[in-house]
This record gives sequence, structure tokens and C-alpha cells, in this order.
Amino acid sequence: MRVYKPEWRCTFSVNEGAEETTGWRERLAWLIRHMADKLDGNGRTIKIEYEVTPAVSREDVDTCLGKGFAVTQSLLTQLAHQAACENVMREAKAELFEENVQR
Repeated sequence: MRVYKPEWRCTFSVNEGAEETTGWRERLAWLIRHMADKLDGNGRTIKIEYEVTPAVSREDVDTCLGKGFAVTQSLLTQLAHQAACENVMREAKAELFEENVQR
């Protein structure tokens, strides 16, 4: 009887800048990305690298990335909501947030 064993591999990395061992072309590309971030004023450039074996379609990769960014949006919205609630509580009940209060 023959045994079939599926094999796959996936590597995924997100970079926010050139590593020390990169060549001059990649360092130049990151310099341009950082300048663009400064010109835009509100944003962040990242580079996503992935390798999937067996290959999956570009459309499937794009769908996965879109869903990942949707989750990120949801998490950031939750964090903003929590921070807003904390700010209101700090203003309304500042004594609850004072440090070294003796009772």
C-alpha cells in the first residue's frame, strides 16, 4: 500500500527597513520609501515577502492579505475605543488613576 504525504512550505516576513546585510539597491529603495513616508506624513511603508510551495495564485495571496489588514483595522479600532474610554474615565474620575494614594 502506498502512503501519500502532503508537503508544503510557507515563509512570510514583514520588514520596515533594510537589514544591515542588504545590498545598496535595497538600502536605496528603503531610503526612498522612508522619504515617501515623510512626504505623506501619515502612514507607514512595509515590505511583505512570502514564498509558498506549492504555489498559490496571486489572487489568493491578495485575498489573504486583505483579510489580514481587515483584522488589523478591527484591532486598531478596538484599541482606539479603549483609549477613548480610558481618557473619559481619567477626566471623570481622576482619583482612580492617581498613584501612591493613601487610604
